Amino acid sequence: MTKTKNKDRSRRHPDSKRGKAQEEGAIEGADHPKGEKLHKALARVGIGSRREMERWIEQGRFSIDGKRAKLGDRVTEQQIVTLDGKPVDLGSTEQVRCLLYHKPIGEVCSRKDPEGRRTVFESLPHVGSGRWIVIGRLDFNTSGLLLFTTDGELANALMHPSSMIEREYLVRVMGNVADDTLDNLTKGVMLDDGPARFTDVVDGGGDGINHWFYVVLMEGRNREVRRLWESQGLTVSRLKRVRYGNVFLPSRLKKGEWMELPEKDVDVIYGMAGLPPKKPQPLSDKELKKLDRLAKKSGRKTARRLATGKEPQRRKR
Repeated sequence: MTKTKNKDRSRRHPDSKRGKAQEEGAIEGADHPKGEKLHKALARVGIGSRREMERWIEQGRFSIDGKRAKLGDRVTEQQIVTLDGKPVDLGSTEQVRCLLYHKPIGEVCSRKDPEGRRTVFESLPHVGSGRWIVIGRLDFNTSGLLLFTTDGELANALMHPSSMIEREYLVRVMGNVADDTLDNLTKGVMLDDGPARFTDVVDGGGDGINHWFYVVLMEGRNREVRRLWESQGLTVSRLKRVRYGNVFLPSRLKKGEWMELPEKDVDVIYGMAGLPPKKPQPLSDKELKKLDRLAKKSGRKTARRLATGKEPQRRKR
């Protein structure tokens, strides 16, 4: 599932910015005399991502010692923090859960969708404390690898632009792809939100008007893969993420299925983020067997839903 190199399809690039960013981040933390910034503390214990916690603070959902919290507030473990009136434990967490999900087309990465579409969170197992945080979103019409964690700091480090983590996609393109086109895409083109480029493009084969390519990005802007090809007058007909950093989508993991990651893979993910690793939450043999059944059941439900266009009905007793 995790590998250190992928010589055939992509090349590694230096990430010198990451060390500096992490050193700066280490200065501002729980050792501060007035405590840790609230949105960071909430992310650290897995309530949500930093950005999401900032939105919730602005919405007035948190209070500190009975007073409404505001952006920039700091908090210590001795203070009482509540979310929608319910207490939040800000004690340091030494254990984590990480999960890999094979997202099918037709699911959104939001917790709730105003259009009523199915979300990726509906397929995930229950978390006893904290919540699942998605690492790197995929749009509605894109399938492939999604990572989830209960550690907000890990999620933030992996998604931060300074991390320079490669994202690799398998893409099917409609149209005639000339060598000049590939040169343009690797040298860089101007999109409406700034310059963008693929750091690597490898031919994946194909006949006729449809051709496959493996492409690599160092960032995760909205619909960036599709927009890069569209800038050259070409249309993407299939898009699937197959790698996030050193984490690869296992061929045995079917669409709609997820797998709990073991300690060796969790260590790899923390290494990608440049953070000291945390131990995965220990699960009993009974819990592991139950999770395995749930993962496979989730995939079967997804397959039936995609085939029929509706959710499978439960049997009446």
